[in-house]
Amino acid sequence: MHYRQIGRTDMHVSSLSLGASALGGVFEAIDPAQGVRTVHEAVAQGVNFIDVAPYYGFTKAEAVLGQALRTLPRQQYLLSTKVGRYGQDGQKTWDYSAARVAQSVDESLARLHTDYLDLLSVHDVEFADLEQVIHETIPALHALKAAGKVRYVGITGLPLAKLRYILDRVPAGTLDTVLSFCHYCLNDDALADHVAYFEERQVGIINAAPLAMGLLSAQGPPAWHPASAALKDHARRAAAHCASQGYPIEQLAIQFAVSHPGLATTLVSAACPRLMQQNIAWAATPPDPNLLAEVRALLHPVLGETWDNS
Repeated sequence: MHYRQIGRTDMHVSSLSLGASALGGVFEAIDPAQGVRTVHEAVAQGVNFIDVAPYYGFTKAEAVLGQALRTLPRQQYLLSTKVGRYGQDGQKTWDYSAARVAQSVDESLARLHTDYLDLLSVHDVEFADLEQVIHETIPALHALKAAGKVRYVGITGLPLAKLRYILDRVPAGTLDTVLSFCHYCLNDDALADHVAYFEERQVGIINAAPLAMGLLSAQGPPAWHPASAALKDHARRAAAHCASQGYPIEQLAIQFAVSHPGLATTLVSAACPRLMQQNIAWAATPPDPNLLAEVRALLHPVLGETWDNS
């Protein structure tokens, strides 16, 4: 496993890391015991960064992950969760207030069976009042850092412009990381254009959703996926072309995502040990250059197309 430093932090993370959303049943129903085994397998194979959020499965992902972490030495992994997005009884909720931040972190620590987080991020800033994020939410994260509950702080979101808006308006050194999703994958590599900007500010980049939330998969995206019909159609064609070459599109997508040296790590979600083993094996080798060029050509008409994250 190859490791890279996240920005100016002391965190050296595996180039492929575990995104724990699947542990919350976000993509399909899961067996919690199998989810626990997936976490153990990932760590055994050298994955040392795990990212979760109370929003995933409306706390289920944190609960399953917490069960897995109970039997792992704390020094074997770096743990990240988020604040701001929540849900209960099937209803999504948002609360970026300082009071909710403090409460949320204590709840997450209890579910995760730890007394500190390596990284705490504001979850999906596009749903928040950005001025509140700047003047209330981020200072609340720093208060938790001062209290020893959090080591580093960051922000996450889909629109890259909103991540930059915040970074442009907080003092240098305020944020340690950004997490961007669905913007460095086969169908959308917009994040590459922002790498120099983040590096200038010594902010580490976490890339997430290399399969574009299931869009780049043999089985296709889940029913809730917000991509346009055209994008889904081109992704299906790309997946079919990969299959015709005996080369899963998931393999190509993961290899493409981890190949960018400016991205500290790429989060991939899995709740099955076999799939996690497969993802790790795929990430260890570069993509086939000819197939990559062919797939990118197939996706060219929709390259860079994004969606409303709501």
